[in-house]
Formats: sequence, C-alpha cells, structure tokens
Amino acid sequence: MMESRLVFLVVATLLLCVSEELNSEGQYLLELRMVLKMNSIFLQTGTPPMRHHVDGTVSIALRIRNNQLCGNRFSGPVPEEIGNFSSLEEFAAYTNDLTGPLPHSIGNLQNLKIFQFGENAISGNIPAEIGRCRSLQLLGLADNRITGEIPKEIGLLGKLMGLLIRTNQLSGFIPKEIGNCSNLESLALYENGFVGYIPMEIGNLKCLKWLYLYDNELNGSIPREIGNLSLGIEIDLSDNYLTGEIPAEFGKIKSLRLLHIFQNQLTGVIPNQISSLRNLTKLDLSNNYLRGPIPYGFQYLTKMNFLRLSENSLSGIIPHQLGRYMSSLAIVEFSDNYLTGKIPPRICHHGKLIRLSLGFNKLYGNIPTGIKNCVLLETFDLVGNRLTGTLPSGVGNLVNLYSFQLDGNELTGPIPPEIGNCTKLQSLQIVGNHFTSKLPKEIGKLSQLIVFNVSSNFLTGQIRSEIVNCKKLQRLDLSHNSFLDSLPNDLGTLSQLELLKLSENKFSGNIPSSLGNLSYLIELQMGGNQISGEIPPELGFLSSLQIAMNLSFNNLSGSIPLELGKLALLEILLLNNNHLSGKIPTTFESLLSLVEFNFSYNNLTGALPAMKLFRNMTSCSPKGNPFYKGNPFLQVPFPNSCSGIGGPARWKPETSIDMETFKVSFLVTYTIIVLTFVLVLCINPYWRQAWFSYIEVSVTSRYNFVVDNLCYL
Repeated sequence: MMESRLVFLVVATLLLCVSEELNSEGQYLLELRMVLKMNSIFLQTGTPPMRHHVDGTVSIALRIRNNQLCGNRFSGPVPEEIGNFSSLEEFAAYTNDLTGPLPHSIGNLQNLKIFQFGENAISGNIPAEIGRCRSLQLLGLADNRITGEIPKEIGLLGKLMGLLIRTNQLSGFIPKEIGNCSNLESLALYENGFVGYIPMEIGNLKCLKWLYLYDNELNGSIPREIGNLSLGIEIDLSDNYLTGEIPAEFGKIKSLRLLHIFQNQLTGVIPNQISSLRNLTKLDLSNNYLRGPIPYGFQYLTKMNFLRLSENSLSGIIPHQLGRYMSSLAIVEFSDNYLTGKIPPRICHHGKLIRLSLGFNKLYGNIPTGIKNCVLLETFDLVGNRLTGTLPSGVGNLVNLYSFQLDGNELTGPIPPEIGNCTKLQSLQIVGNHFTSKLPKEIGKLSQLIVFNVSSNFLTGQIRSEIVNCKKLQRLDLSHNSFLDSLPNDLGTLSQLELLKLSENKFSGNIPSSLGNLSYLIELQMGGNQISGEIPPELGFLSSLQIAMNLSFNNLSGSIPLELGKLALLEILLLNNNHLSGKIPTTFESLLSLVEFNFSYNNLTGALPAMKLFRNMTSCSPKGNPFYKGNPFLQVPFPNSCSGIGGPARWKPETSIDMETFKVSFLVTYTIIVLTFVLVLCINPYWRQAWFSYIEVSVTSRYNFVVDNLCYL
C-alpha cells in the first residue's frame, strides 16, 4: 500500500510536468483530477498546544478536503514541485518522516489556506516566500527541526489565524511584524530558543485568544500593550528570563482563564488588578522574586482551580476567606515565601482540594479542624512553619492522602490513631515537632507507606510490632526520641528498607539478627542507645550497606564479627564507646571503600589490620587519630614519619602544646591585628593624622637626641 502511494505521487509529479503545455483551465482540471484520486483529508488542531494546561482547548474549524498524506510515515524531502499546485487550498502531511527544508516554491501557492506539516523531521529555515501566501489561515510546523529566525515576511499574512511553530530549534527575535497579523487567534512559539524582548506590537493582535511563548530565552519586561488582548483566553510566558513587574494591564483581559508566568525573574508586587479577572481558573506566578502581600481580592476569584505562588518573597497574611467562595479550588501552593498569620479556616470548604502546600513560611496557630473536609486531598505540606496545637483527629478523613509533611513546627500531643484511615499514605514526615506519647498501633494499617520519619520529637514507648505490616517501607527514621525497650525481632522482614535510623533513643536488648535480611539497606544508624549483647554476624550480609553503620555509644560486648569485613561498599563504620573486646578482624583489610572508622573506647587488643585507612595515617598524636583512642591494650603502629616505629604507641601528654598549631595561630593573629590597624587608619582621617604626627614627633625627637649626644662622643 505504501509503495503504491509513493508511485502515485511520482506519477502525479510527471503529470504536472506535462500539464505545463495545457491552458489554465486544463491545468486546473488535471489538478482536480489528481485531487479526486487521492483520499480525503481530515484536518484539525485538536487539543491545545500546551505542556501543562489541563482543561483548555483550541479549535479552529477546518474543512475536510484534498489528499490524505497524514500519518503514513512518508519519508524524504518535500519536493520543490509542490509549488506547481497553484490552485491548492489545503495541504496536510503531518505525522510523517519528511525531511529537508521547506521549498522556496511554496510562495507560488497563492490560494493556500491551510498548510499543516507538523510532527515530521523538517529542517532548515522557514522560507521568506511564505509571505506571498496571502490567503494562508493556518501555518502548522510544530514538532520539527526547523532552525533560524521567523522571517519578517510573516507580517504579510493578514488572514493568518493560527501560527503553530512550537517545539522546533528556532532562534533570534520574535519579529515585530507579527503584530500585522491582525486576524491571528492562536500563536504557539513555545519550546524554541527565541531571545530578546516580547515585541510591544503583540498588543495589535486584537483577535488573539491563545498566546504560548513559554520555554524560550526571552528577556526584558512584559509589554504593557499585552493588556490590549481583550479576547485573550490563555497566556503562558513561563520558563523564560523576563524581568520587571507584572503589568497591571493584565486586569483588562476579562476573558482570561489561564495566566502562567512562572520560572522567570519578575519583581515587584502582584497587581491588585488581577483580582478583577473573574473568569480566571489557573494562575501560576511561582519561582520569581515577587514581594508584598497576596491581593485580598484573590479570595473572590470564584472560578479559581489552580493557584500557585510558591518560591517568591511574598509576605503578609493569606486572605482569610480563601477557599470559601472557590467551589472548584483543587491546587493551592504558597510554599517558600514569608507569609504569616493563620491557615484560612475554610480553605477546604468545598472539599475539592487535591494539593495544599504552605511549607517554609511563618504561619502560626493551629491546623484548622476544617481540614477534615479535604476528602480528596493527596498532598498536604506544612513544613517549616510555627504551627502549634495538636494534630486534629479529622486527618483520618483524608483517605486519598499520599504525602503528609509537618516537619519543623511546634505541634504537640499524640499522633491521632485516626491516621490509620489514610491507607493510601506513602510518605508521613513529622520531623522536629513536640509530639509525645506512643506510636499508635494503627500505623500498621498504612500498607502503602514508603517513608516514615518521626525523628526529633518526644515520642516514647515501644516500637509497635504492627509496623512490620508496612511492607513497602524504604525509609524508617525514629531517631532522637525516647523510645524504650527492645526492637521487634521481625524488623528484618521489612525487605524494601533502604534507610533505618534508630539512634539517640533508649532502646535496649539485642540487635535483631533478622536485620541481616535487609538486602537493600544502605544506611544503618543505631548509635546512642542502651543496646547490649553481641553484634550479630548477620549484619555482614548487608551487601548494599554504603553510607554508614553506626553502632556507637551502646553497651555492645563480645568480639567484632569477621563477617563485617564483607561490607565492601561501606564508607563509615562507627563502633566506638562500647564494651567490645578481642582483635579487630583481619577481614577488615577488604573494606576498601571505608573513609571513616572509629572503634575508640572499647577493650580491643592485638594489632591493627593492614587496612588502607590505617596506612594513610599521618598524625603522631591521639587527637589526630581518635578512632582507636581508649583501647589501652591495642597495639598501634606509629606512622612512618614518627620515631619509634613498630612498638606500642608512646603518645605525648594530651596537655602538651602543639607548637605547629601555636605558630600558625600566632602568625594569623598578628596579621589580623596589623591589618585591622591599617584599615582603621585608612577609614578615620583624624586618627591617621594623629598617628603620622606621632611618628613625626618620635622620629624628630630621636634624631635630635642622636645629634645632641653625638658631639660628646
């Protein structure tokens, strides 16, 4: 089928060549005959040219006619003979493998209205001859490899309604002549390399509804003439280098539904005029340098669905009634600002909220009880604020929640057992608060939990055995609390665990040997507890352990297992401040990745193994090599640079002065004093004059003294 079509195209080209001897009517009839022999073409723009717009659509009514060349994987260059179709009105060959540049003969298609060649591999420049296609209404060249600049002749296309040349390799400036395309409704230039200013002539496009310039390298300020786009529906200028303030003239575009200007370098305040855009559904001004308050009128934008102002320098309070009148509000992101005050009590009034991110601000007060209405909420982020009070039991209504982050607040009280109702929860992080009491057994219902971090609180009691029901756990951090008693023996059944932090608690009992089953574990932190017994040899089976194994500051006894020498990837091993005895295993010579090793303050004996880490020792004092200090019977060889090689260490008293350190410290201090004195003289002219006068008097007096006494010699 493919070959027959290609043959037909070749024959059609030959017929065109023969037709040159026919009169105009004969040529037209021949062309019409060829058109009728080809399949019909379906031409439409379909979904909008948007990367991150959810609901918007762009539709330009186009007729069904001419040859079907779309989606057939035709390859090769676009033939120069295309210019011979002088009566052609519509030509579409999108979604093929066409290559090479567009032919200059395209300028001969005086009757062409639709030219749609998107989703090919066309390269080269847009020919300037395109400006001769005065009937052109749609120029679609999206998703190609076109380079160069937009020719200024584009401004000659007064009937053009759609210019879709997104996702190419175009560069240079957006020509000001584009402002002459007075009938333009859709302008999609995104995902190219355009530079320079947005031309103010864009304000002449009174019919423009969809403007997409995002993901380029545009700079300068947004022209105030943009407010002339009175029919505008969607404007996206994001991912550029735009500076200056947001023009208040945006408030004139009453039909605007989407305004995205995120990821730029905009400054100033958010203009209050945006509050008058009552049709606005999506507003994203994030990742700029905006300051000042959130406009009070934002709370009355009843159609708002997506509101994102994060990563700016906004201050002041969040409008108190935000959410009350917004029946479709789904996304609220205000994180990484300087906002103060309380969380609006009715932010979940209509229960449509999906994402609430208010982290890294200065919010205070309680988490509102109205949060129970957020039954569709998936992401809840309040990290890094000053929130107080307890965690309301209403969080149990958030059955769709998968990320819950409350780190760095001042929340108190217990973790409510209703948290177990959030069975879709994947990440629960409440680090650095003042939570008390025991972990609720309902934690075991969170079968989808991947990250569980409750470190740096005041939690107590045992680790509930139900926690082993969270089989998908990858990161478990209970450190810096007051947990008691022994660890669950089946803790090692959490087979997906990559990080286990239990340090700085009051755990006792033995280390469960089942931990050796955690084949994905890369970090094990158990220091600062009251764990006793021997180190289980099964820990040597943790083949993925890389970041650290910390068992320090416990009550461990017995010998160091030979199996720990199998931890070939391990970088940090801390066994200090225990009651370990015996020799350091020679298997440790295989720990080639080790960069830090501390086994001080134990009861170890024998000689150090020939480890790479020990061979690189350079210090001759215990302060320089603290990792074996506190083992009086350990035979420590001196580094080669020290005297007395080969015998037990005979260290200098720890109270003796390190002369090298003293010399360096003295020299640095003396230099600072001299430079400070010179700086003061440079800054203060009165002191400088006094100093020079003093020097002059001193030199003169000493000179006179020498001269006067020289006569007596």
